[in-house]
Amino acid sequence: MSDTSLKDSLQSDLTTAIKGRDELTSATLRMVLTSVKSEEVAGKTARTLSDEEVLTVLQREAKKRREAAEAFGGAGRTEQAARERDELGVIERYLPTPLTEEELTELVEDAVLIATGEGLTGMGAMGAVMNTLKPKVAGRADGKRLSTAVRARLQA
Repeated sequence: MSDTSLKDSLQSDLTTAIKGRDELTSATLRMVLTSVKSEEVAGKTARTLSDEEVLTVLQREAKKRREAAEAFGGAGRTEQAARERDELGVIERYLPTPLTEEELTELVEDAVLIATGEGLTGMGAMGAVMNTLKPKVAGRADGKRLSTAVRARLQA
């Protein structure tokens, strides 16, 4: 982003949504900003979150919506599932573009080559590969998707 922080953008978009009477966006952004504020006051001293930390909160909120939509859908509660998916859509506007399968495969391959160059092989390289990849895919692939790709590559 330019000079404005991610949190400022969320706040500004909330104001716009309220003025525009966009109930879905305003309710979703209120929940997200409440989570950000909770994170800021958690711990011994209050602090302002960096954009990376706000992004982590957004990812956590997105994951909650995905899981809730799945749970509601599985229980036959289609209205609640649709609402969760709609909220997820609002949150995803602020998340980086997810990695494609090709991009993820390429990153995993590079990380595996680095790990095997250090003498690690098989599943013993899992930790080293994951540590190499996590900062590179931050916000663009969740941990489950990442570990599944790494495990598949190491077992190949």
